[in-house]
Amino acid sequence: MPAKRRCQFTGCTSAALRMIGECPNCSSNFCGNHRLPEDHICPKLSDCRQQAFERNKARLESERTVANKMGTAQS
Repeated sequence: MPAKRRCQFTGCTSAALRMIGECPNCSSNFCGNHRLPEDHICPKLSDCRQQAFERNKARLESERTVANKMGTAQS
């Protein structure tokens, strides 16, 4: 039986989570307390934030609606 994976955060000896413990940015394994990029001080956090910003910007631009100006009312 293989040894349990341990959290790769410095000083943490907890077991790493199997399904959600792997960081998609730095490909390291972490426990429940350090699984989020902000919690384990991910070296690629700024890249992750920039990519999320670009995805959100593109989605908002695609959903943008432009209303026609209403014609002036004639009395």
